[in-house]
Amino acid sequence: MNHPHPAPHEDDDLAQLKALGYTSNFDRSMSIWENFSLGFTYLSPVVGVYTVFQFAFSAGGPPMFWTYLLVGLGQLLVALVFGEIVSQFPIAGGLYPWARRLVGKRWAWMAGWVYLWALFSTVAAVAVGGAPYLVQLLGLPTNHTLEILVAVAMIAVTTILNLSGTRLLARVAMFGFICELIGAVAVGAYLLFFARLHNLSFLFDTMHLGNGTSYLPAFLASSVAAMFAYYGFEACGDVAEETPDPGRAIPKAMRMTIYIGGAAAMLVCLALVLALPDPQAAISGKDADPVASTLRHALGEGGFRAVIAVVLVSFFSCLLSLQAATSRLIFAYSRDEMIFASRHLAVLSPKTHVPTRALFVAGVIPALVALLGIFLDDAVKTIIVFGSAGIYIAFQSIVLAALIARARGWKPAGKFRLGAWAWPVNLAAFAYGVSAIVNMMWPRSPDDPWYLNYGMIFTTALVLAAGLAYMIIGRPYERGTAAAGDAHLLHLKNPRAHAALDQEDAQRATRSQLQN
Repeated sequence: MNHPHPAPHEDDDLAQLKALGYTSNFDRSMSIWENFSLGFTYLSPVVGVYTVFQFAFSAGGPPMFWTYLLVGLGQLLVALVFGEIVSQFPIAGGLYPWARRLVGKRWAWMAGWVYLWALFSTVAAVAVGGAPYLVQLLGLPTNHTLEILVAVAMIAVTTILNLSGTRLLARVAMFGFICELIGAVAVGAYLLFFARLHNLSFLFDTMHLGNGTSYLPAFLASSVAAMFAYYGFEACGDVAEETPDPGRAIPKAMRMTIYIGGAAAMLVCLALVLALPDPQAAISGKDADPVASTLRHALGEGGFRAVIAVVLVSFFSCLLSLQAATSRLIFAYSRDEMIFASRHLAVLSPKTHVPTRALFVAGVIPALVALLGIFLDDAVKTIIVFGSAGIYIAFQSIVLAALIARARGWKPAGKFRLGAWAWPVNLAAFAYGVSAIVNMMWPRSPDDPWYLNYGMIFTTALVLAAGLAYMIIGRPYERGTAAAGDAHLLHLKNPRAHAALDQEDAQRATRSQLQN
């Protein structure tokens, strides 16, 4: 189905982008619902909950459910800050161009570098996490090497789909959203109404976790799983040049991703916790896959396989959205001549209007990371765990950049603005993000192998060191002429626009007073 948009919007979008220093040959055909579905399938509540449920439950027991609510509120603060930024700077690539305009080239280089490697790691992680489900569905024998090869095949399939263009990406994302939402609601409702084995008070049963002293450390450890499930909304901004009226549509799509994706994740998690047949076995590790045990117990083998089919749609659509976000970041980096082989990577296909070479890189590097698992399984685990930490660090580089820009005098001029709430929301988002990063990286199991305790710290330090070395030696930030660090100056360059926005705020306040 085509989604025509008004010509005035198209003219305004092109004019806004031109004022920001860019022209675009992207196909601007992604509706707000398709943009939201891209963020939703990237966040993918089913993938997020199913992949890490065993870890979360064994770490924190039934109360781990509440971490999904608390983390969701924290990430909503981040989404509000991002919404205000993307509304003024609706440029493909998301985090990188935002950092460039808010602070400057060096800041943008490091933010984009960390985010890029976090995305590579996350693509590999999702593929490796989804492969066992596909192996089970096909009835193949459980085999580590086979699962790695299946993961690589999954990456190859989604790369080919992404190469087909924005329209197919939007349609597949929408299809994935519908399937995942229906699956989450249907399975969650069935488990709650027909297979529930525990009452709601079970959600407060700590099951003596916490070494008999304080439950808080166990609760904080379990919250890392919810943090894995609550990013993806930023992908809405990665395709800003493919969405009509992005200054208004994308902030709304980001909030919708948190609201609907978070609600779906909480429903799935609640249903699994209350239908778990043997909670003690899940905590002790005797039941290594409590999600499969719960679904088989409630639905039988046939029902379990049907659910797995829906779960696989979620994994594929999540991979599709992740790769789309990764390729747009590579394209944005290359368009500003900030990375090796920029001239080749900053090319859109004249036929499909997508960055085909950037998409190829977004498929090959994660596939190579996954393939390493055949020979160096422990090393791959260390690389993959960086994904979540890297994305949170990249997020906070933007949240901090917004604070720096505000301190310099930045006055947001997009269609979505936080107004008087800007500083409190921005500060609260930064406080939440820093505490989340510390919580994710905190070594918790001295007796476990080093890569389980210090994997996130090691890989983060390695990525940061490599990025700094590249930046200092290659000085890529000196190439290109795109604007940088000018967010706080834009209101001086265009005072009429700000006067109009101030008048709009005054009119909105007057209407509100009259209604009250």
